[in-house]
Amino acid sequence: MTSIGDVIKIGAGAVVGGLLVFTVYSSLNALWWLPAAERHGREIEAAEATAATNKAIGELSNAADQARVRRRLCIERGGMYNFAKGECIEAKPVDHD
Repeated sequence: MTSIGDVIKIGAGAVVGGLLVFTVYSSLNALWWLPAAERHGREIEAAEATAATNKAIGELSNAADQARVRRRLCIERGGMYNFAKGECIEAKPVDHD
C-alpha cells in the first residue's frame, strides 16, 4: 500500500521531470532549431525572388533594357555594378549575431 507521502513524492518528481524536459526542449528550440529554420526560410525566399527577377529581366525586349534593370537592382541592393563585365559586385552581408 502506498502512503500519501509516496504519492506526493511521485507527483513532485513527475512535475520536476516535466519542467526539466520542457526547459531543455525550449532551449534547443530557441537557440538552435528556430534560428536554423528562419535562415533556411530566408534563403528559400531570396532564391525565389531572384528567380522571379531573372525571369522578368529575361522577358525584356532588348539587352539595353536588361542591363539598365540589372544595374538598378544591383545599386538598390547595395552592390556596385561593373559596367565592363555587366555584372553586380554584391555588398558583403552584415552579420547581426
